[in-house]
Amino acid sequence: MDEYIRRLKEGSLKLYALERELPPEEAVRVRRVFIEGETGTALPAVGSFSIGIDRVVKRNIENMIGTVQVPLGVAGPLLVKGEYAARSCYLPLATTEGALIASVNRGCSLITRAGGADVRIMRDGMTRAPVFAARDVAHAREVVTWVEEHTEDIREAAESTTKHGELLDVVTSVAGTSVFVRLEFDTKDAMGMNMVTIASQKVGEAIERETGAVLVALSGNMCTDKKPAAINMVRGRGKTVVAGVRLDDAMIADLLKTDAETLAEVNYRKNLVGSARAASFGFNAHAANVVAAVFIACGQDAAHVVEGSSAITTVDRVDGGVYVSVTLPSLPVGTVGGGTGIDTQRECLEMLGVAGGGDPPGTHAKAFAEIVAAGVLAGELSLLGALAAQHLARAHQDHGRG
Repeated sequence: MDEYIRRLKEGSLKLYALERELPPEEAVRVRRVFIEGETGTALPAVGSFSIGIDRVVKRNIENMIGTVQVPLGVAGPLLVKGEYAARSCYLPLATTEGALIASVNRGCSLITRAGGADVRIMRDGMTRAPVFAARDVAHAREVVTWVEEHTEDIREAAESTTKHGELLDVVTSVAGTSVFVRLEFDTKDAMGMNMVTIASQKVGEAIERETGAVLVALSGNMCTDKKPAAINMVRGRGKTVVAGVRLDDAMIADLLKTDAETLAEVNYRKNLVGSARAASFGFNAHAANVVAAVFIACGQDAAHVVEGSSAITTVDRVDGGVYVSVTLPSLPVGTVGGGTGIDTQRECLEMLGVAGGGDPPGTHAKAFAEIVAAGVLAGELSLLGALAAQHLARAHQDHGRG
């Protein structure tokens, strides 16, 4: 230990190189001790963890010193009536926000009492959009024409890099001499960013070779990845999922302590008019809360909460009650790859019955997306009810003290 610390201090050994000389767990321990000395901070809690790290240090993180533990709770049972998830489940939620799980749990109770949430996946495709530099506007038009006339060549190039991915669509956009080619893939049970990035590199090289346009960047931000974007709201990215439930007047009064008219007005003035006035991409109450908590619990890329929370919540008046729905146009999720293989996150996926690859491929990721959408619906119902009944401040006072 002392020898490695000495070498780190003098600079003859780099932090990232410890795993080359030591087993992963020992490398993490040495690195943590070095950081404790450099910062004057004891890290005993960070250094206490249960996950196996051999895979983690190779695939999920660099310069690992330990873990940060997030409290994990469950909401449910939640009855989901999807095409891929048709069952009752307990939803794992990792969060530090008091009142969140209590709120989602109330929404789950309401959905289950109402007979379950209808959930359907409307579209499924992960995107990557390389950007090319053309010589002039005329050349840009030529590049677009070549792409439009050679979709089969593009498909062959893309699918030569993967056993699982399938090219679904190719859409071009031009801004001056910049040409964007938005490639959309079916990535089965993987969220798929690595898969589509590798495939897009192959496609980009082919377009560059055949058209003379210069491949400037493999991602030209028309994908759009981890940033608010109207293109994701309109065309979708990952899973486009819609969940809805019919509530009668008695349920609304009993569990939400309000009425259908008030619930609809709160949604209209807050989620629709308020969001429009703010020019928000999120026409919802707090979809990000549920998406983030499920993503952290289940090993998803947490930065994709940006896309996942761009949801639209609607409340339609129907005879004897309301029909409440939530639309998530861009929900990038997967059940293989990324953080899904970490021990604790895999256990959460196993709770939902969606860990690993599905049979046939893609069914586990679709089922997971349906469950997430139903969970978001539960969260929306509960918060709308709390606002309609003027209970929000009291709930935070009761559950969110700290």
